[in-house]
Order: sequence, then structure tokens, then C-alpha cells
Amino acid sequence: MPPAVVLVTGVSRWLGGALAAELAADPSIGRVIGVDTVPPSQETLRRLGRTEFVRADIRNPLIGKVIAAASVDTVVHMNISSTPAGSGGRVPMKELNVIGTMQLLAACQRAPSVRRFVLKSTSAVYGASSRDPAVFTEAMQARAVPSGGFAKDSLDIEGYVRAFSRRRPDVDVAVLRFTNFIGPRIDSLLTGFFRMPVVPTALGYDARVQLLHEDDARAVLTRATTGSFTGTVNVGGEGTLLLSQAIRRLGRIEIPLPSPALGSVGRLSRRFGFVDYSPEQMRFLNFGRVVDTTVLREEFGYTPRYTAEAALADYARTVPPVVSPRLVNSVTSHLRSVVERAGDTASAVGERLHPPPPAPGLRAVRDA
Repeated sequence: MPPAVVLVTGVSRWLGGALAAELAADPSIGRVIGVDTVPPSQETLRRLGRTEFVRADIRNPLIGKVIAAASVDTVVHMNISSTPAGSGGRVPMKELNVIGTMQLLAACQRAPSVRRFVLKSTSAVYGASSRDPAVFTEAMQARAVPSGGFAKDSLDIEGYVRAFSRRRPDVDVAVLRFTNFIGPRIDSLLTGFFRMPVVPTALGYDARVQLLHEDDARAVLTRATTGSFTGTVNVGGEGTLLLSQAIRRLGRIEIPLPSPALGSVGRLSRRFGFVDYSPEQMRFLNFGRVVDTTVLREEFGYTPRYTAEAALADYARTVPPVVSPRLVNSVTSHLRSVVERAGDTASAVGERLHPPPPAPGLRAVRDA
């Protein structure tokens, strides 16, 4: 049975607005209410269709009046900030993420009309470290628990949602742990990172990156809102890419730096507003993170249309290359062949200078 009244937080951002527009286009849904602290752009407003926009702050208890007055039965929580700069600093970011979620859950707990709650979470709750498994399943926890930032906020938020589920067992709860978003329209940390003409990376590391196309993200959110799935599910595209591969395919110039220097570059980048990536995000760029999507395909019932490679290729259409990817691949292949030839030559010289001892059988014949 489709929801009667859906409330979506964070509709002024691209993904929140795209979800609200998708739900508003469904005639079986009675009302769609979009909530955010700032009004959507004119382009987003046109796309929202019959969505009713309410300018409200989820950190304010008045959000409860909005839910009660409209008899909201489904809440989709997407107003979670991943960057301090986008929220005015780390303190406002934590208030929006954690305090805002607590107020929203308190309002849902008091509202008898609420029957479903969907949380847009992140795979960042698994952390990023050298001790990580090859693939994270939903039952696993972080080997190195995030100590701050967006990942720590997301861990706290999921804890509050689990507590809400125990207090209101009649409410169906779905937690969606998304991998990194990418696409021609969405603005994410990774797209900002890949837009830089010169991309700094950690010397000696080459992280595995799992991507999710923006259209697949919207489709999963729509299915979670209108469907009956309950529980936690990892959401990511099939396949992975090495960070160096992604940089080359986008025609960017990779500059490997020692970790201390990379930290300084990150601080300068945040200060001047180039890319707002924090120490936790730099750890992700060192070690990467890959999640298992069996539950997504077999229990949730959705298979992403875009693989990681296809998602990157679609994004690449909107990013003019600094250097032709064909030239980058050609130079990379040439350098690799030079290194391989140098290695073969070094091995041959080493064998001449230090020949291996004769086999035992040959030594016995010579002795005879």
C-alpha cells in the first residue's frame, strides 16, 4: 500500500529534491511535503511539482507540529550534512546532524500517524583503515571506529534510529548505507575532489573506490519510501575502481604526496574553499572502502543500473579533461613498460653477478 503523506527532509539539495519530485509524480501518493532550512533554487522548485515546501528547521521542536498537522505517515530523513563548510562549521554541522535527528525522531515518536521511517545513512560508518576486510557486510562494524566528523555523526544517528525503533516497534524502519555518490548533477565530496585539475593523493596508497550513480540513489530511495523493506542495507554499484584509475579516466593530473604534506594540503583546501575534505575523508582516500550488496539485490530487490565504471563514465561527460585520458594512459603504459624492462635488466645483471648454485645432481656429476 503506497504512503498517504510523505515528509522529506533536505529537499533543497539535489538528491532530496529529486526524491521529492519522483514521489510527487506518483498519483497514488496523496501529499508530499518537503522540509529544509533554506528555500530550494528556482530550478529545484520547478522540478518539485506538487511538493509542498515548508521552511522549517528540524532542530526546532516545531517540526512536530508539521508532522502532526499533516498526519504524516512516512518520513524520509535526508537532511544530514557531510561537510562543515556546507553547515557553517563543525559545531553547526553536528547540531544539524545529531540534534536535528533527535528532534525529528522525538516528533515521530509522538505522532501516531507515522508508520514508516527511512534514513539516508552512509557506508562511512564502517570507517577506513588498514585493518579493514576486503568487503563490509551489514552485520560488520568498523575496525577503527570513526572518532569525529560525518562518520561519527552517522554512527550516532543510526544509534538513535535503533532506539526509536525499539520505542515504536509499530514503525517500519529502513536504514540505507550509501557508498559515494557520483553523476553529472549531484554535488558530493567525491565529485568536488575529481573536479580539481591537480588531484593530491597519498604517496604509497591507491584506494579502492565503490561508486553509486545519482539515478540509482534516487531509485533506491523511492523504493525504500514506497516499499516494505525493513532493516539495514548497503547501497553501491557493482565493481570497484582504483583511485588512480578514476583520476586518469577523468583526465586529471595525480600528484602523490607524503601523508603529512597531504594533511597540509587538505587544510589549505578547506580554508580557501576548494574542496572541503576532512581528515576522515583523507583516510578514505588512503584505504578506500567496499561494501557487499547482496542484501540490496536479493532482499531489497534492486540491482543498480550503473556499474562503478559506467557511473564514472557518465560523470566524465560533464568534466572537461585537463589532460587527454588517452595521453595519460599512453604515458602510464610507457612508464610501466620502462619500469618492467628496468626490472628485467636488473634481474639479469643480478643473476650474472650472483649465479645460483648448481643443482645437487649436477654437483655430484662434477665431483665424480
